[in-house]
Amino acid sequence: MILIADDDNAIRLSLSILLRHRGYEVKAVATPADTIAAVRASAPELVLLDMNFTRSTSGDEGLTLLKQIKLLRPQAPVILITAWGSIPLAVEGVRAGAVDFITKPWDNAALLQRIETALQLSSPPPASDSFDRSGIIGRSEGLANVLDTVSRVAATDASVLIMGENGTGKELIAEAVHRNSRRAAAPFVKVNLGGISRSLFESEMFGHRKGAFTGATADREGRFALADKGTIFLDEIGELDLNSQVKMLRVLQEHSFEMLGDSRTRHVDVRVVSATNAPLARMVAERTFREDLFYRINLITVTLPPLRERLDDIPDLARHFASAFCKQNHIEQPDFAPDAIRALQAMPFPGNIRELKNIVERTILTSSRPTLHAEDVESAVMLPAPTSAVAATNLDHMEKAAVEDALHRSGGNLSRAAAILGITRQSLYRRMAKYNLS
Repeated sequence: MILIADDDNAIRLSLSILLRHRGYEVKAVATPADTIAAVRASAPELVLLDMNFTRSTSGDEGLTLLKQIKLLRPQAPVILITAWGSIPLAVEGVRAGAVDFITKPWDNAALLQRIETALQLSSPPPASDSFDRSGIIGRSEGLANVLDTVSRVAATDASVLIMGENGTGKELIAEAVHRNSRRAAAPFVKVNLGGISRSLFESEMFGHRKGAFTGATADREGRFALADKGTIFLDEIGELDLNSQVKMLRVLQEHSFEMLGDSRTRHVDVRVVSATNAPLARMVAERTFREDLFYRINLITVTLPPLRERLDDIPDLARHFASAFCKQNHIEQPDFAPDAIRALQAMPFPGNIRELKNIVERTILTSSRPTLHAEDVESAVMLPAPTSAVAATNLDHMEKAAVEDALHRSGGNLSRAAAILGITRQSLYRRMAKYNLS
């Protein structure tokens, strides 16, 4: 049963008709006393709670009532009903235990979606072995906890905030949320907010009409329109300036926007997954990130552990990266000796999984042995780490040097050179042709 608590008869009536039409059992009450009586008597599955029951607009009545409901029925999700101008009150309500808030006037489709999401999140997850974790490598307890949360929330439309250091795999988790959702067949649109300048934010996110500004030679769809019916992944959301945060909040709250150069309001149905390595809670306290936006994007927060807390996953990750790299470059895949694995596990990995991948690839290129040992790993680590801009060039230089060294040591005997490198003669021919070696 869904309990509607609002002093406005018109709101109670419209919500009751809407929810009953969708098959929900509904009870509507007009006063705080009736609300508490209904919560005690009927254990509602969800409460839609107005924040004001008198002419006062302070929201104190709603906040007090919310706390009483959470004491009586801590498992019952509560969605607050408030006016747009009272969003700070709703944010305070979220801190007090509400799962979400909606603003008047609301969009019926968006409201129903949020109600369904809240009900799903409060229900036990269905027993299923069908979770698709493609590309996510590891069996550590920390990763297992993350995937358990993802498996629970993926089927809902809940907004998800993925926290974690650089290189921990936040994008892979975002893809898993989408791939295991009901929106899997719809678009998954990635947006790196850190790479969008303030002046281009509206054009990139909401699109523009031809002639809207100098250089707008044609209509262009924005990222939200491209993600309609699917998922939008807002990476590096902590990089948004305050002005852009206001515009982002509006589209996330109202599911609507206007293209630049077009006054027509467009509605969009998207699931929002965000990611950041920034300390958003501290930024909220410092007023560099809006608190209302923070609570809008993090109905569910997933925190990825750094690689130094996932030591059990390093063997699987190292072999996975080695396999992928060797297949891509037609190199015979080496094995990892136990001491090589221990050497990797002893590293601090400030760059996390991305750094591990780099070290594995460099070790393969600089070692000619079919089994990699600790000294091979340590030698590769001692080399200057290539920057992202020149990484591919430096790897090519290392590979070329390794081939030249093997040819020199073998006296030009191609079979021996291939054996030194741990690759086939055919693979050696390809590398000699690639680097114009004879």
